[in-house]
Amino acid sequence: MQYQGRVSGPESLGRMLQQARLVAGLTQRELAAKLGTTQKYIWELEAGKPSIVMERLFAAMQATGMELTATISVPDPDGVDHGGGGHG
Repeated sequence: MQYQGRVSGPESLGRMLQQARLVAGLTQRELAAKLGTTQKYIWELEAGKPSIVMERLFAAMQATGMELTATISVPDPDGVDHGGGGHG
């Protein structure tokens, strides 16, 4: 199963990231440890906290007519990911 959502700004990106983290069964602290960062940084991302990088990124996307869609692949209960993300 997959969930898709349009990413129109930092807030929607943060919501998608939060949902993906929850589907993966990770806490903010666990995700931070995997990424070598802090739980506070993960919280800020998920909260859509404005940053100059995010503002410029989404301004450039808007100026060029680009749209971004995020896909969250949910593993089946048997633990097999059928998200179709494989290469081949």
